[in-house]
This record gives sequence, structure tokens and C-alpha cells, in this order.
Amino acid sequence: MRKDRQGGKHAYNQSRAAFASFCPTSPMSGADEQERLVLKGYSMPLSPLGQANHATSPPWHYSSDVLAAEFWVNRAAAEATLPPNVTVDGDGDARAVIMYLDWQFTGSDDEMLDPARYQYRETFLLIDAHWRDTPIAYCPYIYVDNDAAMMRGMIQGFPKKLGSTFQTRSFAAPSAAAAPVAAGSKFGASLSAHGERLAYTKVTLREAISDPSTVFNRPTVMRRYFPRLDGKAYDKPAVDQLTLSLTDNLHIVDLWAGEAEVSLPEVKGEELHALAPIRSGRGFRFGMSYTVTDLKILEDYAA
Repeated sequence: MRKDRQGGKHAYNQSRAAFASFCPTSPMSGADEQERLVLKGYSMPLSPLGQANHATSPPWHYSSDVLAAEFWVNRAAAEATLPPNVTVDGDGDARAVIMYLDWQFTGSDDEMLDPARYQYRETFLLIDAHWRDTPIAYCPYIYVDNDAAMMRGMIQGFPKKLGSTFQTRSFAAPSAAAAPVAAGSKFGASLSAHGERLAYTKVTLREAISDPSTVFNRPTVMRRYFPRLDGKAYDKPAVDQLTLSLTDNLHIVDLWAGEAEVSLPEVKGEELHALAPIRSGRGFRFGMSYTVTDLKILEDYAA
């Protein structure tokens, strides 16, 4: 009993000391007082030390294993997801790509050494489109399982929602479970949310692709959108922009291709299934890395 009281007293004193560091009783200069009162952080929530925010300031460094597949969808369904001045490529069915990514992230403070916070998995869809005369890959839907990644994405314009992504991993030690990146290897990936499966993809690798730019050569474009609540101006968003993702030091390595099967089952409360495949095309497995420090605003719809 006495030990419990002493432990509680020690914790109480520690709490008082921590509080006192933010609320000192000794006289402070005007500059010191102003500095103490400034909450810190790059994103919400701002806090006294600036450590509580969801996303720290750039640069943001990313590395990932990726399983991807192309497929074709109903043109009208694809057009319905696009913002103003963005159009579907060609005249027939729209080409789309689904990507499943197993990410590791770091900022400028060795964040990757805290894998519980800075590893995450993600699934997103891209549609081959044009912004005016520029070929782009437009992202209408994306799902992620990490709050910091969600915040970083929303800052850029990625329309992130919570979801659970899994993909077959590859291991160096030989085994029936190792899934080597080689001809004949099979990989699967799935996305689920709220207890229901939203997507499933299976890829069988056939050949290595020496030049990744022959496959992935379009910049990713998103719509950054934040609505208003003040004054009930619900139809007048505070931010409504078409943004282009800028990826510094982009590397795509060990790209393999083969055949793919893509399924997007219908799920109540979601609209991903509206882009269900008419037919599937090639599947891909590769490594990818890049750094984010900036973005480009293509259009300001709210201006």
C-alpha cells in the first residue's frame, strides 16, 4: 500500500513538473512569454511542443513495395468521377490502374525507426485522363490505414478514407511461401473497409520490364477539397483546387509484368464498384520511392 502511494505521489510530482514547464511562475520577458504562448506544429492538432500533430512538415520520404493492375471501365462511370476540365482519354472504355502499396515513411528525424507509426498500407485507383492537353492519372478514390498518412494525403489533395490493405510479400529465403519476384510467381492483394471487401487483385508475373517509363509515365492529379461550415455555406468550399503531385527523386525499380485479374465487388456505402472492370489487362509488381516537398496547383475552382 505504501509503495502504491509513493508511486502515485511520484507520478503526481512529475505531472506538476511537466505542467510547470509550460506555465512557469517565474517572471518572463515579453519575447519569452510570446514564444510560450505560440502553439506549434505543421498540421492539427497544434500543441506546446509541436509533437502531437498528425503530419510533420516536409520533406516526406517514402519507399514501398507495389502490386498494381490495369483494367478498363465504363467510360460514363469514369467521367462521372472527374472534376472540371479533366476528361477521359480516347473514345472507348476508360483505362484505370489499381495500386496496393506497403509503405515505409520517414521525415527528417529517423521516423522509420518507429515502424508502428510510420509503416502503413494503402490502395488507390487512377484513371487515365487529360487535364486540358496534358496526359494525367486522376485519383478519385484512395484508402489508407494510418492517420498521419491520411493527413499528409489530404494536404496534397488525395481523397483518403480508412481502409485495410494486404498484399503478398516477397522474401529472400527460399520457400513455397517466399513469393520471389520472378517469372511464374503469383501475388494477391485486397482492400477492405468496415468489414467488407472492396477490391481484390491477382497478378501472375511473366517478364521483367527494363524501362519503367514505358508503363508509368503520367503525373498523378487530385482534387483538394475542404468544405465550409460557417454561415451554412455548405456549397461554397473553403478550398477547391486541382493539384498535381510532385515527386522528387522518383525511383521505380524491379518492375515485372504479367496477367491480372481485378474484382471490385459492390458494397453499400461505397462507390468504388461503379468502376468495376469490363476487362482486366496487365499486372505489375515493383519497388517505388520518392520525396514530397511541394505540389502544383493546376486550377482553383473556388476562386
